[in-house]
Amino acid sequence: MTTRSGTARQEGPGKLSTPRLPIYRDFILIQLAVLVFFLDQFSKYLVREFLLLFQSYPAEGFLRITHTFNTGSIFGIFQGQNTAFILVSFIGVAVLLLLYHSQRFPTGLLRLSLGLQLGGAFGNLLDRVRLGHVTDWVDVGPWPVFNVADACIVTGLVLLAWMFIMSERARPQQSVLSLSKDAYDFCPLCDGDMRPLPSREGQTSGWRCSTCGARERLLPP
Repeated sequence: MTTRSGTARQEGPGKLSTPRLPIYRDFILIQLAVLVFFLDQFSKYLVREFLLLFQSYPAEGFLRITHTFNTGSIFGIFQGQNTAFILVSFIGVAVLLLLYHSQRFPTGLLRLSLGLQLGGAFGNLLDRVRLGHVTDWVDVGPWPVFNVADACIVTGLVLLAWMFIMSERARPQQSVLSLSKDAYDFCPLCDGDMRPLPSREGQTSGWRCSTCGARERLLPP
């Protein structure tokens, strides 16, 4: 069976085929990642051009721009492991791509999280490959000096952890019907929760979004 919108089709008992959007066609996510990448690289370029290594502007204060570098991980930990972190960066990017692909309808918050992390990962990765280290410049109080890429990666990870925690807390006590493999996870329009619409025979006849009210029904053969 095919749905009215053509976004899903019934291939057999208990099986639902829904097309997944390739990440390279998710223009919002890609644009966010590219924006983070260029902001990170441009800010590092300005720091390298106008500040000497280990120079700070202003010389004193809680918030400063300090030109420094590290060959370790985020916030300067695990120094001297640049080659290892190049490999770790590639693995991390692969994991993020797999996470995106595993979602039938990636939510806006997930796309925001992945866009921030991918842009930051590629920003630091380019530094490691091209310079052999990562340029850092954001100097806040006693906190280790970091850069735009570091901030975006950490923000993306926090968002990802928050989504996981909230999804576990909000998971309802589902009935046998809602556990059917035919169920949608998220509304393709607003990312809301799609709830099954039972028919007289007790089988899933379609879904209704609990947020925007959009309905997706299976058409009879």
